[in-house]
Amino acid sequence: MDKRVAVTGLGVISCIGHDVPTFWQNLKAGVCGIDYITEFPTDGFAVKIAGKIRNFHPEDFDIPAPFVRKQAHFTVFAMASAVQAMKDSGLVTGENIASEDLGTIVSSGVGGFDIIMQNVKSILEEPTGKWVSPLFVPSMIADMAAGQIAIRFGAQNSCLNIQTACATSSHSMGEAYRAIRHGYAKAMIVGGAEEAAVPIGIAGFANSRALTTEPNPKHACLPFNKDRGGFVMADGSAVIVLEEWEHAVARGAHIYAEMVGYGSTCDAYHATAPRPDGSTQSRCIAIALEQAGFQPGKDVLYINAHGTGTHLNDVAETNAIKLALGEEEAHRAHISSTKSMHGHMFGATGTAEAIALIKALEEGIIPPTINLDNPDPECDLDYTPNKALKVQATIGISNSFGFGGHNACVAFRKV
Repeated sequence: MDKRVAVTGLGVISCIGHDVPTFWQNLKAGVCGIDYITEFPTDGFAVKIAGKIRNFHPEDFDIPAPFVRKQAHFTVFAMASAVQAMKDSGLVTGENIASEDLGTIVSSGVGGFDIIMQNVKSILEEPTGKWVSPLFVPSMIADMAAGQIAIRFGAQNSCLNIQTACATSSHSMGEAYRAIRHGYAKAMIVGGAEEAAVPIGIAGFANSRALTTEPNPKHACLPFNKDRGGFVMADGSAVIVLEEWEHAVARGAHIYAEMVGYGSTCDAYHATAPRPDGSTQSRCIAIALEQAGFQPGKDVLYINAHGTGTHLNDVAETNAIKLALGEEEAHRAHISSTKSMHGHMFGATGTAEAIALIKALEEGIIPPTINLDNPDPECDLDYTPNKALKVQATIGISNSFGFGGHNACVAFRKV
């Protein structure tokens, strides 16, 4: 018999908040965290803006200085979110959960870009490689966030890293959901982390013409806007704790929402462009909604869109929603892209947006898509322009579509 899956812990590090209450408050208020890059010189760069993590203090999350010195930034961000989420959940290995029943899927789409840059510079300056750090490999590999979090919390069940570009942490949540649903684990620490807004990341994505070159950081990320010109890179992390429902209830845990569905498909179309008609993305959405027991005309649906602000993605996602729901139900759904405020966090973005969705269900508030002042006629659904709305949604889905055609959709139901 399939198990029910509860959400019992939340944690986030983003450019609009280093904890869930701040992150959520800023989303509701339409606060944009995108700003000019000051962490490195951008003279000559076509792109000079990003959602960087600032005023971040690892010690606030009980992360010791020696750990910080030895790890890539994405791992430190991940640990900070995991500490928040585990504290929020109240789970403690050896007390209310066995080590072998707790697993970890905290993933990164890129891994330690910062560490790679430092050590490539070292070997170029000294070709023998004697100045390459002995910690280079164990700090830059993308699975290290999951491994370090498992060590910290004594999680001896599955420990995985799933790399599917922008869909990374949505697939992580989905696979953790399946593990609990089918009885392979009692609880999972799940999410993603990234620091890709570094010089090589900015240059690479800019040269592939994926990023907006808009100079005004507060009006740069424009999902579903006719004037959109690409996405805005951002750093950060997000982690949730998923737990077997009966286990959570038995220990008196606070349950934010129930995870009720997961769809995963592939466009099998192009390395970077989405399938234009939205057909494969729509099947991903339909699978998640079918598992969730979605009832058209009865359920009130909120969709946290992938909504990157690229021309191809926003049109394809609009098509996908219409195909999955039908025209009438698609126009009835409440939709928003919170990327308009926190930017595109790559491997972290799926879980950050799931947290926004979960809070939207819990509080009955749909966060807005800011900067939607010139809607694209090809994107003609209700994207909650500019201001949050009080809506008692009963079910929510979050879409994530990554380079390589990786599609994921996760579904949650209001408790």
